Amino acid sequence: IITVAKNTSSSKFRKVDVDQLDEDRFKDDEDGEISGVDKGLNETENNNMLARDKCAEALQLVLQNSPANSKNRAVKDRSSNLAVRVLTSFKGDMDQCIKSLDNKSIDTLMKYIYRGFETPTENSSAILLTWHQKTFAAGGLGSIMRVMTDRKRV
Repeated sequence: IITVAKNTSSSKFRKVDVDQLDEDRFKDDEDGEISGVDKGLNETENNNMLARDKCAEALQLVLQNSPANSKNRAVKDRSSNLAVRVLTSFKGDMDQCIKSLDNKSIDTLMKYIYRGFETPTENSSAILLTWHQKTFAAGGLGSIMRVMTDRKRV
């Protein structure tokens, strides 16, 4: 025996927005915080560091000022180009530089590596593959999984 609700004329259930309950629907909850790049990441400062063979410091500066929270595509492109330029012109011990990074910086570095793969330049792919290998050795599969599933892109 199937019983039916007594009050079928009630329409309260129709006021629920089921789209809010859908976990696959992405709502951008960024707080609009201005990142270091939006404040004006000084590209000339990074270029000066590269010219003085201070590649590790230039990489640290790029990683600390990543525009993950920014919605401005031009800022993200500029930052990505700068990061790839730092990675491709890096002179020094990559392993030592990567070992000095914390987990968040390793994940950000991996984001920039993948972003560099999206828009390859001359000879950048080989260098980025080397960076990927060494970053993977430090961050492991967890780093790759966090980067691939993170909705905040650089």
